[in-house]
Amino acid sequence: MTGTEWAIRAHEFSNCNCSYGCPCQFNGLPTQGHCRAVVGFQIHLGNHGATRLDGLKVAGMFVWPGPIHEGHGEAALIIDQRADEAQRGALLRILSGQDTEPGATIFNVFASTLEKVHDPIFADIAFEIDIDRRRAKLTIPGYVESRGEPILNPVTGAEHRVRIDSPNGFEFRLAEVGRGWSKTQQPMRMDLADSYGHFCELNLCQNGVIH
Repeated sequence: MTGTEWAIRAHEFSNCNCSYGCPCQFNGLPTQGHCRAVVGFQIHLGNHGATRLDGLKVAGMFVWPGPIHEGHGEAALIIDQRADEAQRGALLRILSGQDTEPGATIFNVFASTLEKVHDPIFADIAFEIDIDRRRAKLTIPGYVESRGEPILNPVTGAEHRVRIDSPNGFEFRLAEVGRGWSKTQQPMRMDLADSYGHFCELNLCQNGVIH
């Protein structure tokens, strides 16, 4: 791998169209045969070389006509409008999988499956997340409305808690599983309802997940 060294520590919420648990997390095929997802995260500490990324927010929309590994995907990335020119360039390099060891991060892996990537969007991103309580809210006026909540026991209505432990993963080591609702307007339209969601710490660098 050549390029600028980078690292981010962030909190992430991801909502896709699969059923609770998401077969893709276990190398299975997506519930409906295709994949649609909305992702948002806020960086608490981050850098790309000398460029600091602390406090910036990012979101993405993704669509694949079949399983992700079969490719032909479409994506749109939304960057915090507060980012300056250097920060925007740095985030786009990270999110597009550049300056990264091949296959080491979700950004690099997803980038290799995309056929169409829309021009980056710079917008006001409102993002709130509580990983332990399995709650999140992502609002980008004109683009995205997304929220995450716990799964509820169908008999008692009590909040159900289950986690995914992925010691060799390229996105997270541990994620709280819940459910989500997401609607997007442009440049890609999606409507996800009561489907898989996860809440996690996103700790990544050019070599993969930071332990």
